[in-house]
Amino acid sequence: MNVRIAIADDNFFLTKVIEEKLSFFDDLKLKFTAINGKDLIEKMKSDSVIDLILMDIEMPVMNGIEATEEIKKKYPHIKIVMLTVFDNDENIFNSIKAGADGYLLKDIKAQNLYNGIIETINGGAAMTPSIALKTLKLLRNPVEFKNQSEQEDVKLSAREIDVLEQLSKGLNYNNIAENLFLSPSTVRKHIENIYKKLQVHNKLEAIQKAERIKLI
Repeated sequence: MNVRIAIADDNFFLTKVIEEKLSFFDDLKLKFTAINGKDLIEKMKSDSVIDLILMDIEMPVMNGIEATEEIKKKYPHIKIVMLTVFDNDENIFNSIKAGADGYLLKDIKAQNLYNGIIETINGGAAMTPSIALKTLKLLRNPVEFKNQSEQEDVKLSAREIDVLEQLSKGLNYNNIAENLFLSPSTVRKHIENIYKKLQVHNKLEAIQKAERIKLI
């Protein structure tokens, strides 16, 4: 049996990465992709024959948590797995509350993603181990989260933003260096500074956070 899948993610590059991971498995069929929660819901009006949705959290117009809540009201049988770079407690709590059936991080290996999809389809709750641990802690020590959106004051230089925009297009250090007329070592230094200022540890986290706080 083929598992019919939809992806909701506003980052074209990351969507392609997910598509590539799914393509390794013959029993997974990608029906369509959407760029945000509203786009996903609109597309489902004409094609709701879906078994599982891989849902990003931070998206414009309608985020993944809001979309999950809406979709679960209308299509409770469709499984939803959050696929994100963010593993903070509030996102985990709100995703589960909205009805998410699983929570995985985007740097997951293709085989583990496949296993998580099959586990969820079979009635399980796929979770990256670190997420499962955080979920247990939340259950043991419930936290009341504020509804106020997080205010972040991050200052990147114009050149750092240029580098970050190039990075978001999936370019490597050498390509970025050529496009911006910089040396690869200078690009590497800019990226180190970007990670430090954004308080992230890798490219995916940097891109997602920069988009979330409207830097790119």
